Amino acid sequence: MDIKILGSGCARCKATAELIERVAQAKGVAVSMGKIEDVRAIAGYGVMSTPGVVIDGKVVHAGGVPGREKVEQWFADPAGQPL
Repeated sequence: MDIKILGSGCARCKATAELIERVAQAKGVAVSMGKIEDVRAIAGYGVMSTPGVVIDGKVVHAGGVPGREKVEQWFADPAGQPL
């Protein structure tokens, strides 16, 4: 799973990345994490409020640190069952 955190590197961006890493590790999901800090690149995703989260090329969150439950849903299989 390819995950990108969109943002300036602020405390909220770092907290978002740490939360995603903790949840992925707890669920045993292998992720590749990256950061995008360039404002034009972030805007290219249509994100105007950071932090933003992109998973496998799709924006799944923008603006503020996501809740743990929301992050856990990102790691559920298509049938809705936790991995």
